Amino acid sequence: MKNKISTLLPIIAGALWGSVGVFVRGFTNGNIDNVSILVMRVLFAAIMMFVFIAIKDKSLLKINLKDVWVFACGRIVAMFGMNFCYNNAINSLSLSLAGVLLALSPVFVMFLAAILFKEKITARSIVCMIFALIGCTMASGVIGGGEIAFSTSGILFGIAAAFFYGLTSIFSKIAMEKGYHALTMTFYSMLILAIVLLPFADWKLVGEYVMVSPANNIIFILMHSLCTAVLPYLLYNLALSNVDASLASILVAGAEPSAAMIFGIIFFAEMPSVVSILGLVVTIVALTILVIKPNN
Repeated sequence: MKNKISTLLPIIAGALWGSVGVFVRGFTNGNIDNVSILVMRVLFAAIMMFVFIAIKDKSLLKINLKDVWVFACGRIVAMFGMNFCYNNAINSLSLSLAGVLLALSPVFVMFLAAILFKEKITARSIVCMIFALIGCTMASGVIGGGEIAFSTSGILFGIAAAFFYGLTSIFSKIAMEKGYHALTMTFYSMLILAIVLLPFADWKLVGEYVMVSPANNIIFILMHSLCTAVLPYLLYNLALSNVDASLASILVAGAEPSAAMIFGIIFFAEMPSVVSILGLVVTIVALTILVIKPNN
């Protein structure tokens, strides 16, 4: 029973990450810009995570000052780039397509790891990458039509988001090699990004947004941080204590774009074509094979 529950955790985490588009579009409709959306997300998420870590294990708050650059680069460069580009993709594409493009991050991780860590790129990896790209093309609506929002800039933002998402994994690997816990990495990365971007947020717009419906919009802001930043990371890390990392990443890779597609249908009537759904399946299968180790 414990293993079954642990297997569900990364699926739930992926589904929560897939809900980002619902919140971003809600804020965008409230005239809040992308930077302010990002600042609200990481600021309140950092506060929530601080409380959780302080209760769970205060030792996780300790870091070596000479390692701050790892957390800074991980968020200021990688996570800011990912969130900024993904938010733009969400507002230009269907949620399902934006989610599929973001799921391409393992492809970029493969190339970055080969350059930085001298990891080998095998023929198997290349074949998986090709099929993942074919799946994305199908999911985009270029083939088969369907009621799907499509734009060149949106596609480029989606691909850029996947690249920065992959870059986040690279910095996380560096931090883990230095002995830091995943919760420590996540908390300090969010905290640093929030501090750096705080002056650039348009708090006047945020205030106006809140005043339209104070109770509802404050809850919406807090739920944005809780559902798209805090809970997914906590559930994913909790799952890793009982589930193999490769299996957890596969479940997340499948759940995130699938959930984004479902949210798009429910909240925004974004009806994908049969070809788009098949494209999603092809992409998920290709990425699943990519992250599975041959000796498994």
